[in-house]
Amino acid sequence: MPPVDAVQATGSAASLQTPVPERKQTLDSEVFMKLLVAQLKNQDPSSPMNTNEMISQTTQLAMMEQLTAMSTTSTENFALSMRQTAAALVGQQATYLDADGVEQSGLVTSVSFAGSVPQVTIGDTTVPLDAVSGISTAS
Repeated sequence: MPPVDAVQATGSAASLQTPVPERKQTLDSEVFMKLLVAQLKNQDPSSPMNTNEMISQTTQLAMMEQLTAMSTTSTENFALSMRQTAAALVGQQATYLDADGVEQSGLVTSVSFAGSVPQVTIGDTTVPLDAVSGISTAS
């Protein structure tokens, strides 16, 4: 008997596979609500959930959502503050430490907001804003 060749997956068969959803690593409001609904659905009818407990859990959810919103707002405010600070440096004399640890200085000519930390161009070198160690008025 001749050997049987392996069957290769075709494009249509491969497209039938459904992607595996990523597992959540954090507890968000969606997960909290699913847990609360499951708890209510599976509770013992002869011993229903205490109303005070349910109100407490709902309050905890609302607090968690507000803390998440505050954290997001704080992060956005910090990013805006960094951008304003970097923009104010244009035309100023700035000092920074280069890769060898030697202090360099020069005139800030431009700022880039492309990355998570603004990049400041001092002379011919581009450095992150948080690497700038000093500022003085340009002469």
